[in-house]
Amino acid sequence: MEARALVERKRDGGRISPSEWRALMRAYAAGDVPDYQMAALAMAIFFVGLDRDEVVALTDAMLTSGATLDLDHLRVGRVDKHSTGGVGDKVSLVLAPLVAACGVAVPMMSGRGLGHTGGTLDKLESIPGFRTDLPLAVATAQIERIGCALIGQTREIAPADRKLYSLRDATATVESIPLIAASIMSKKLAEGLTGLVLDVKCGSGAFLPEMDRGLTLARTMIELGVDHGCPVVALLTAMDRPLGRACGNALEVEESIMALRGEGPADLMAVTYALGAEMLLLGGAARTRDDARRRMEVAISSGAALERFRQIIQAQGGNPAVVDEPSLLPQAAECEFYLAPRDGVVAQVEPRAIGRGITALGGGRTRVEDVIDPSVGFVITARPGDVVRAGEPLATILARDAAGVASGRDTLARAIVVADDADPPLPLIAWRVTEVGEERWVDE
Repeated sequence: MEARALVERKRDGGRISPSEWRALMRAYAAGDVPDYQMAALAMAIFFVGLDRDEVVALTDAMLTSGATLDLDHLRVGRVDKHSTGGVGDKVSLVLAPLVAACGVAVPMMSGRGLGHTGGTLDKLESIPGFRTDLPLAVATAQIERIGCALIGQTREIAPADRKLYSLRDATATVESIPLIAASIMSKKLAEGLTGLVLDVKCGSGAFLPEMDRGLTLARTMIELGVDHGCPVVALLTAMDRPLGRACGNALEVEESIMALRGEGPADLMAVTYALGAEMLLLGGAARTRDDARRRMEVAISSGAALERFRQIIQAQGGNPAVVDEPSLLPQAAECEFYLAPRDGVVAQVEPRAIGRGITALGGGRTRVEDVIDPSVGFVITARPGDVVRAGEPLATILARDAAGVASGRDTLARAIVVADDADPPLPLIAWRVTEVGEERWVDE
């Protein structure tokens, strides 16, 4: 395997064959190709791109570099959901137990924070004792027993992607559509799914802010699903403001618990129900979108969805009492309101600045080895378009010390803009994309 020749060829606009992708990914997973050569290849792909056949070949090469979940014996649909990343995006924590409670198996494999976005694994691990590093055999048994497992990408699954995922974050190549698509789909196809729902974020806080690039990414992943016999549906949702109110690991777990109690913010619940309906339809647990919505509402009002979350927490070593007492989650030492600097209209709540501010508080990583503080973050009650008065609370800063409060205050001063007027925000859900094509979303 001469990795340098492949880097050079791709740099100059050439193609890499399927057999070369397989050999390269096997060698990289085995440690026979150094990170600096893969970093060079990732940057070449970032600028030159990959054609459709190359994206398929790269996905297959990463998929076959490791093991897969074998769930074919289950008598129910097996459907997962993936978000391309956002700030305050705790949908997975609500959606997985909710859909499982409605009769669809959810083998949900998630990641850690990437860039300015939060990671589902980091949020889950703020629950005392919660383990996300389940071996495949343990995860399979848990899915058989309670219909859901919330796991990370173990060394068994797509190990080549596991290494490349971290490298992309460190080399500013996250935003490459071919690399995003191949990374997501190699992991999801390893789960043995019968369907996949994608939440493709657009707006200033997304990795791909432009709607047209979001549509391109959705189409690319849908095509990869078609090639592997896995139906995929994508919704394009807004990330020009945080989703929900809580931004920060433990804070988002608490808001997820409230959502499963039926007390979640309206925007969070709208996105959750929309994605959940697609999962229930793909999983064969509902006939229509209205039917799916009713099933989910019953699962929440009856307590079944919250009870399923409790079972998942207990099965994965966490303290299930947090479901009843969220105060058992890590608590920040310092808490302070952030007040409106003037009368006016909230013109902007910038999610990218919020995400970076959480990292500055210690709630995210700048290096892979960093240990995060799960207690810190923001609870932002101001929404774009709100009319506010000077001195009115717009958000709460949760920090570990006075310096963190000051840092949080600086972050919110940049992120929350109060002006004389405001442009309307992006629609919460803009497009629905399937193998057949795309259609504009209509609120129901």
